[in-house]
Amino acid sequence: MTNVYISIDMEGVAGIATMDQVVRGGHGYPRSQRLMTAEANAAIEGAFAAGADRVLVNDSHGTMDNLLHDELDPRARLIFGTPKLDCMAEGISAEHDVALFLGYHAAAGSPGVLAHTYSSHFYEVRLNGAIVSEAEVNALQAAAVGVPIGLLTGDDVICGVAGKAFPGVRTVAVKIAHGHTSADSLSPAEARRLIGEAAAETVRSAGELRPLDLPDVLELEIDMPTTPAAELGELVPGVRRIADKTLAATFATPREVLGCVTTCYHLAADAMITRMALYGRPTR
Repeated sequence: MTNVYISIDMEGVAGIATMDQVVRGGHGYPRSQRLMTAEANAAIEGAFAAGADRVLVNDSHGTMDNLLHDELDPRARLIFGTPKLDCMAEGISAEHDVALFLGYHAAAGSPGVLAHTYSSHFYEVRLNGAIVSEAEVNALQAAAVGVPIGLLTGDDVICGVAGKAFPGVRTVAVKIAHGHTSADSLSPAEARRLIGEAAAETVRSAGELRPLDLPDVLELEIDMPTTPAAELGELVPGVRRIADKTLAATFATPREVLGCVTTCYHLAADAMITRMALYGRPTR
């Protein structure tokens, strides 16, 4: 029996490059929901065509309820909504043979389309001294339960990172980054064709893949946007402030990292909202 796990974000989907397209309420958001759902369906179809028995999809963008349920391939199960203990890796388990990361984007501070790491309120996130994207953190959570990453789709920047970071991974670059909110994109139809083919190939070769090696210790550092945000983050048990706007913590498991990151990005957002309400602008 082959069980497939899919984590799907929105910024790395073909035809998407602007904030208006990825924020609920934006003029382009409803179209992006359809594009995202169609790429999920392409991967689901490819997985089942290659012999998958079960496919679990985790909606991993923003409020995590973006996929159009009534248009999603009915053979797949869907996890949606927030909060989730494992965030973008919610639901992955030792029962899965391979994970597919769809619609992913590059890390904060990189030249990728709509690049950020979990939150636009973070300037940079590092693990054991290296800048990481959401893909690397989620891949570590997959590794914690023994699941390899078999496919990643997104822009050329994150695909280049994945090709070096994940052993044996296939990548589909559906667009080339021209800037933070500009891209040279494949047509959605062509992107879906390539994703379906890659998903099928990934499922067929799942037994040849291996998960990431887990480090014994995970040293997390987050550069927060403002001093007040860092002050709030310092209140989280186990978190220390090592510079004016930089938080650090030491963990043994990827799940602890995900929990800290999730807490800190909510605190950063709350700090920004509070300062805007009090002073009409964020403070440094």
